[in-house]
Amino acid sequence: MQRTLITSALPYINGIKHLGNLVGSQLPADLYARYCRARGHEVLFLCATDEHGTPAEIAAEKAGKDVAEYCAELHQVQADLAEGFRLSFDHFGRSSSEQNRKLTQHLAARLDDAGLIEEIEERQMYSPTDGRFLPDRYIEGTCPNCGYDSARGDQCDNCTKQLDPTDLINPHSTISGATDLEVRTTKHLFLKQSKMRDALRDWIDSKTDWPVLTTSIAKKWLNDGDGLQDRGITRDLSWGVPVQKGDAPWPGMEGKVFYVWFDAPIEYIACGAEWADAKGLPDRDWQRWWRTDAGAEDVRYVQFMGKDNVPFHTLSFPVTMLGSGEPWKMVDYIKSFNYLNYDGGQFSTSRGRGVFMDQALSILPSDYWRWWLLSHAPESSDSEFTWENFQTSVNKDLADVLGNFVSRVTKFCRGKFGEQVPGGPAYGPQETALMDELQSRLEAYQANMDAIEVRKAATELRAIWVAGNEYLQSAAPWTTFKTDPEQAAMQVRFALNLIPFYAALSAPFIPDTAAAMAEAMNVAPDWPSDVQSAMTRLSAGDAFSVPGNLFAKITDEQREDWQQKFAGTRD
Repeated sequence: MQRTLITSALPYINGIKHLGNLVGSQLPADLYARYCRARGHEVLFLCATDEHGTPAEIAAEKAGKDVAEYCAELHQVQADLAEGFRLSFDHFGRSSSEQNRKLTQHLAARLDDAGLIEEIEERQMYSPTDGRFLPDRYIEGTCPNCGYDSARGDQCDNCTKQLDPTDLINPHSTISGATDLEVRTTKHLFLKQSKMRDALRDWIDSKTDWPVLTTSIAKKWLNDGDGLQDRGITRDLSWGVPVQKGDAPWPGMEGKVFYVWFDAPIEYIACGAEWADAKGLPDRDWQRWWRTDAGAEDVRYVQFMGKDNVPFHTLSFPVTMLGSGEPWKMVDYIKSFNYLNYDGGQFSTSRGRGVFMDQALSILPSDYWRWWLLSHAPESSDSEFTWENFQTSVNKDLADVLGNFVSRVTKFCRGKFGEQVPGGPAYGPQETALMDELQSRLEAYQANMDAIEVRKAATELRAIWVAGNEYLQSAAPWTTFKTDPEQAAMQVRFALNLIPFYAALSAPFIPDTAAAMAEAMNVAPDWPSDVQSAMTRLSAGDAFSVPGNLFAKITDEQREDWQQKFAGTRD
């Protein structure tokens, strides 16, 4: 049995995520996890909320809550929304967990023992107005490289150049807007990434099957003279993993915590430990996924993330893993995504522009969103959500093609033969020809899913649905029935057998609808070994039921209302 470890980039704790965040990591990761399980893989699918850092502190302060209490509440909110979108995590953990604290401190100590950590006295931005040192992401200014006027203190989102806050032109605090920033001296631990350049290059060069987007970003950062710099891994904050060596103090680092970007990726591993602990399993059960000395050498590890997360996952986190000298399972494949834009602009959390996960579920079931987002996933380039496109895709793909097929054949059968599969002769030339076409399409669909080519897989799946509609239209059992009821019975039997076939193939994309289709046919949505055997899944006399309307069409009035509602202010 193939073993597949899947992690999704961790959603940050401060607030509900919009659809662009969802399609950039968690949703395609779930698609792949569901597919791998259906193909018989042993799967461990992990994700967690990323809870440390200044944004969490500030969000809690604004909410008038203790930061730990705030994070616990928002974790539950995000867990509930993940369930609403049917994200099938084996465990949805928390980076503030005790498991992550212990592992982060352990790995930092290992890196220090390996000579990869250095204590450096540095000058950092301090805001007298805010009364605190400002973390990189809470300083904005103009990028000295490209002139972008909203570059952050750690990175320019426009040109992706790594920055230090002191590099910015006209910097200001994003907390208060204060510009009276001053530079003060403080001590921090730095991870000596530059010493790992050759090891990283060898490792990245060995990943010949990575997507172009992932490899190009990784190599740009690796080969750029300013890219692979030694980076500070501690911060002057109170909320986070304390800088300690196990239970022992780290001299000179009292009162400091590890940088969120150091401890957050470690949570992937710690989440596995959380999963085992939650199930009462021994350590060896999570270590067989994460340590090559415990059985992880035969695991295929796949990560999903937006392109802005690629540098940390191809450079900084691998430095931690490789530099520790311990036998950790390294990622085999990184599936990265471009950005999903919104209706002529960008999704904006701060301005409430776009559709957020809770809002989406309040107006339509999750399968509507899952289908559109995955079939328009921003793989080779940025893509754009428009309400017109969403309406068209839902109405044509889901309602007119899939939903219409299931409704027509089940209702016709009920009216002419009752709610049981009719008999009739063996399949004829038309049915044989369609089975040959579907076999070819099944193989193409599986190849695209194996390669994690999300949009291509969706296109192939839709073509499989269309083939059933075209058969039903061509065979026209309602016409055949008038002159040859036995032939019509065979045609209906064939069409009914397409429903569990569609249910199995569609389940990774639209799990609720697939379950409803399979339930109506009284079968489990098992993955088909081949089309011929799938077309004999239902036999004459098997009972079925007519499902309710699988998909309601979106009206022009609904589309216009939603377009206006989500234009820019979040309730």
